[in-house]
Amino acid sequence: MEANSISKGLLNPISITVLLLGLGSCAAVFYLGLIPIHFLAGLGVIVLILASSINIADQWEKAVVLRMGKYRGLKGPGIYFIIPIVDRVHCYVDQRVRVIVFKAEQTLTKDTVPVNVDAIVYWTVWDVEKAALEVQDYENAIYYIAQTGLRDIIGKHELADLLQDRDKIADDLQVVLDNNTNAWGITCQTVGIKDIVIPQGLADAMSKEAQAERERRARVILGTAETEIAEKFAKASEQYRDNPVALHLRGMNMLFEGLKEKGSMVIVPSSALESMNLGAMGGLAALAKTGE
Repeated sequence: MEANSISKGLLNPISITVLLLGLGSCAAVFYLGLIPIHFLAGLGVIVLILASSINIADQWEKAVVLRMGKYRGLKGPGIYFIIPIVDRVHCYVDQRVRVIVFKAEQTLTKDTVPVNVDAIVYWTVWDVEKAALEVQDYENAIYYIAQTGLRDIIGKHELADLLQDRDKIADDLQVVLDNNTNAWGITCQTVGIKDIVIPQGLADAMSKEAQAERERRARVILGTAETEIAEKFAKASEQYRDNPVALHLRGMNMLFEGLKEKGSMVIVPSSALESMNLGAMGGLAALAKTGE
């Protein structure tokens, strides 16, 4: 971070412009012989000091300035000035929302199932002074705290909870991160669980279990449907028992439905021929089809 700060301070366009203009002016004055050589050296030193005192911070950055090793304050965004040699820009802190992707590999759940969990955290620095003075490398610190916290949370939950309550797992992890990073002037805005990978053998077993459960439900639904149909038939039989005309009409309808397609054959029990008079109707239907 400090090397980056030094390079930003020396290579900003305003410092370079001032340095080039100053050195060019010194060279021109020396060429014209207007001032002695020892004055020219002093003028060059002044140009160097002036150029090194000019710094620029980007819109999303804050520069942490130290004076003789002690915290002096924050500078930027935009152009700002420091006292060369006495002041030093320790680092530039980015205050934009940033993202860290981390994972917990082969971590055992509460029911001893090894899982690989990929997660992501969005965080930002809200207090630059604390972030610069309280922790050396806050990016790596957040990464390792997030990874350790994720492993601890996985160990406290069973596999079913991890698969069904991803949002709750993410919320618990965000609480762990905030408890650790708030003291550094950093807040974790959002934590998300990207993926949970379980062993292939366990995935196959769970797939078979789900398939068996669907088949069980299908059979239960089919049995329920048979029960409802039987109840409906029982109610219909009560209506036909005391109404032979309705029973006869029903028999005619059944025969019509069976014979309306050409080449069809209808097989009925012999008891139905007598109770519903299907024999006579079948003979009439056969004669009609022969006549066609």
